[in-house]
Amino acid sequence: MAKIKITQIKSVIDRSERQKRTIQALGLKRINHAVEVEATPSIIGMVRKVNHLVAIETV
Repeated sequence: MAKIKITQIKSVIDRSERQKRTIQALGLKRINHAVEVEATPSIIGMVRKVNHLVAIETV
């Protein structure tokens, strides 16, 4: 599997609880925090749900 780098670019304040938990499940903690994860179908699905809060790049 390919790796992707996910960076949180917007705050989760005033977002739904579901979006907050998705960001947390991705391993993001604060704005400008980045994580590298395997690009599995479940991770891709989570990223699509919060794509307005994160930036994605392939590694």
